[in-house]
Amino acid sequence: MSDRLRRNALQWTVYAPVLALLALLATWGRALPWILVAVVACFLAAAVLAAVHHAEVIAHKVGEPFGSLVLAVAVTAIEVALILTLMADASDKNATLARDTVFAAVMITCNGIMGVCLLVGALRHRVAVYNSEGTGAALATVATLATLSLVLPRFTTSTPGPRFAAGQLAFAAVASVALYGLFVLTQTVRHRDYFLPLSRAGEVIDGDDHADPPTTRQAMASLGLLAVALVAVVGLAKVESPTIEKGVAAAGLPSSVVGVVIALLVLLPETIAAVRAARRDRVQTSLNLALGSAMASIGLTVPAVAVASIWMSGPLVLGLDPTAMVLLALTMVVGTLTVVPGRSTPLQGGVHLSILGAYLVLAVIP
Repeated sequence: MSDRLRRNALQWTVYAPVLALLALLATWGRALPWILVAVVACFLAAAVLAAVHHAEVIAHKVGEPFGSLVLAVAVTAIEVALILTLMADASDKNATLARDTVFAAVMITCNGIMGVCLLVGALRHRVAVYNSEGTGAALATVATLATLSLVLPRFTTSTPGPRFAAGQLAFAAVASVALYGLFVLTQTVRHRDYFLPLSRAGEVIDGDDHADPPTTRQAMASLGLLAVALVAVVGLAKVESPTIEKGVAAAGLPSSVVGVVIALLVLLPETIAAVRAARRDRVQTSLNLALGSAMASIGLTVPAVAVASIWMSGPLVLGLDPTAMVLLALTMVVGTLTVVPGRSTPLQGGVHLSILGAYLVLAVIP
């Protein structure tokens, strides 16, 4: 019976991304009635679950931290494409789209995903254990990228408003790519052991000893299906966005709430994968996903919009407002205190989730 269930699950995860992509092609650019919006939401949920399955297959094949890197980069690359597509409208309301999306990703990953995983890991195994050296390096890179790209524009004087001059934007783009590339090299080559899960005795766990790894053919198939699933997730989130916008407007909420909702949808695959890893006492894998996603979001989005701004009309606003800067600073300070000991109780998870709660409340009630 277990083999039959496994085969059924395999077939389901193969069909779901394809059907979701077909649903995307059938609904793209169309105004949908509420019944079709609900159907699209079901395809979106199926694509999310399928993406998580295929990401775990790839992670099992290539091992950590490569598996976390594949999912983080894949989601962020498609997210960047979505941002550029929306910015191409040349509307003034899209001037802050890149900033709002990147900041939402940082807050959701560094407080939401990280907080939930620490809470789940600590409640299930009493204490969540991870490598402070690797996690600390990742958090330091996120803090630097966020400050260079999102905080400094608020204090520069070459251009009016919270915007970079052309030379400053070019520096931020090059610095983002360089720092992200250096981190990936550190994570996957020179100090890979800093990013591997730890046992209760503090020993590095390299590999998964409870299941045989998939074949190369299975891993390659999952890689292709992961790409299809992620395209469907981001595309269907865009299809749902007009309905979300109407709901937000009808409720009298700020337009920035739309970006938060879409970011939550796009980050669902990483969130589910990270929580599953925490339940298996692989909290380091969860933190790799959370911080890697935040880093990729900045490291890929800023260079992309910097290049796109050459031919796109309209301003590009990257500087955060004072309230957002306070939340970012609080996130990095609390994150540092969480990471340094290398182990966390449920309290640390709750603290990070409270910061996420503050961010969501202030997004709704500025």
